[in-house]
Amino acid sequence: MKNLLIYLIVIVGGAAVLAIELLGTRILGPFYGVSIFLWSALISITLIALSAGYFIGGKLADRSASIARLCTLIAIAGVWIDAVPWLKYPVLSSTEQFGLRWAVLLASFVLFFPPLALLGMVSPYAIKLKTKDLSEVGRSAGNLYAISTLASVIAALATGFYLIPNFGIFRLTLATGGLLILTALIGFALDRKIAAATAATLLIAASSFLFINSSFEHIDPAKGLIAIEQSPYAELRVLDQEDSRYLLIDGGIHTIVDTATWKSYYHYAAVMDIPKYFFNKPGSMLLIGIGGGSLVKQYAKDDWKVDAVDIDPKVITFARKYFNLFPSEGNVMEMDGRKYLSSTKNYYDVILLDAFGSSEIPFHLVTKEVFSLIATRLNNDGVFALNVEAIGWDDPIVKTLIATMKQAFTDVIALPQEEPPTKLGNIILMASKKKLVPLREPERNELLDPEWRYSPAYQKVHAWDNRFTTDTTGVQILTDDLNPIDIRTEQINLAARMDLHKYFQKTGVSW
Repeated sequence: MKNLLIYLIVIVGGAAVLAIELLGTRILGPFYGVSIFLWSALISITLIALSAGYFIGGKLADRSASIARLCTLIAIAGVWIDAVPWLKYPVLSSTEQFGLRWAVLLASFVLFFPPLALLGMVSPYAIKLKTKDLSEVGRSAGNLYAISTLASVIAALATGFYLIPNFGIFRLTLATGGLLILTALIGFALDRKIAAATAATLLIAASSFLFINSSFEHIDPAKGLIAIEQSPYAELRVLDQEDSRYLLIDGGIHTIVDTATWKSYYHYAAVMDIPKYFFNKPGSMLLIGIGGGSLVKQYAKDDWKVDAVDIDPKVITFARKYFNLFPSEGNVMEMDGRKYLSSTKNYYDVILLDAFGSSEIPFHLVTKEVFSLIATRLNNDGVFALNVEAIGWDDPIVKTLIATMKQAFTDVIALPQEEPPTKLGNIILMASKKKLVPLREPERNELLDPEWRYSPAYQKVHAWDNRFTTDTTGVQILTDDLNPIDIRTEQINLAARMDLHKYFQKTGVSW
């Protein structure tokens, strides 16, 4: 019975380690964005914590290893994990001032180092308890580490493939902590530690109550939180504030619309209409990354034939359910944009790339290779437009993307949106295999419309009048082999996140 209990503790502990690591991306992602920095921080903290646990656990196990102490370790780890949803908000708020890299490191350390270090202590304790004499130390250690690692693999697959998309982060976090406490309860009971078993029972009851009555992830229409769901790729939220509806993916705004007309409030969406001005009649358009479907609706309204692809099925569902996107407005497909470009036989007059991950354009969609692929799917007079967020018109990311696009296109221009030119905002990069000369320019009606300055028509005129190109001599080209897009977008992501946090804190909605 003792050996079975040790194996049970090792299995649950090993599974919890990987579950915590994956949950960490969803706990911190909506605040910081799921970037290479977040993954690096979580992996580093996990390895450091496990190393500390192995080291300290080995020393303590040699002094006084027992079932009761082993169960105490996992019980404390379980309690800490169950406290993470309450610790999250003060920790995130207090670390934001340190910049993205230090913030994710500090937050990861405070939230996840203690339970992971405690779980790291499980293996040395288990080996000490399992080993009867020196002749079987190697076999005992090998068996326990193999079982623990296998449990971690199963937990990683189950958590990522099934549990997160179907159960939600808050409940899954509580369940992970509760399972550790339940395992400790079994150990205490078998070891006849009545007081400890009673305490563990009370903790299990508390965890169960919180699990059943959890409210952290619930919708709250009174505050404007209309929907919140976990997809296989990100956390999705729909917020209503005054007359606007927002789609947030991992805490970043992807769509803002007028709930009366479903027209986009995003200035860049108006600028994405400019490729239409290069054609004398509606044609075919491919959109990569649909968000709430605003660009699909804009082109469908003008009788364009629209194909759209998005890798996340939940995004497509949200666009239809919460943003009034109809099947008649476009053929929407669940697929990675690059995979679609590689497999389709269709040619398009316009291709729009408006795909954003948590914090930046996915790196595999902004390389020389993918721009060359896009060029092959455009008709001879076709136009390609890419939406990018930048801090100012002269942001290095703008130069880098223009330089990379020039590897596949003859003419590339930038259409800036925000004023002044140093402000955070969107820039549309437009390219073609021929000289970009529109058949008509955006209409000017400022004399007829006193509100023209705030209209989509003004955004088009402003962007077109301020179009520019840039000298790209010596600028790095992004390739599949070397693509530091994450480094270049770090400052942009941080600036955007800080603005968002300030805005939504004022409205009473925070994450």
